[in-house]
Amino acid sequence: MLLHIVARGKIGRSPEAELVDRYLARIAWPTRVTELPDRGGKLPDLPTNSALIVLDERGTPQSSMDLAKKLEVWRDGGKREARFLIGAADGHGNVEREAADLLLSFGKATWPHLLVRAMLAEQLFRATSILANHPYHREG
Repeated sequence: MLLHIVARGKIGRSPEAELVDRYLARIAWPTRVTELPDRGGKLPDLPTNSALIVLDERGTPQSSMDLAKKLEVWRDGGKREARFLIGAADGHGNVEREAADLLLSFGKATWPHLLVRAMLAEQLFRATSILANHPYHREG
């Protein structure tokens, strides 16, 4: 299953971009990042039989284990892609939120989109590590 991050805004050459690249390179699953302009720019069509995860402050926080379990269910259910949408400063519209299979929150704090990308990339690496029984994630 493809893990696809679709993000508004450009990350450019930055420490955050290096973190995103570092974590995505460690994931054994196929990954992709698509950048869109802050405003406008059509979202790429979601392939059929895919899961849409919208990162939204109104969403539900998920533990790393919970996210891993969701990915496992989607993967084992034959989903072709898990697409993660990161919005611009104004977040997402109702259309994106209503279409989501999961509204995901990283807590009540507001995070810059560059950090959200890095946090998401790390959580995807952690989730896939959990599913592979890799010791990166240790429950305490």
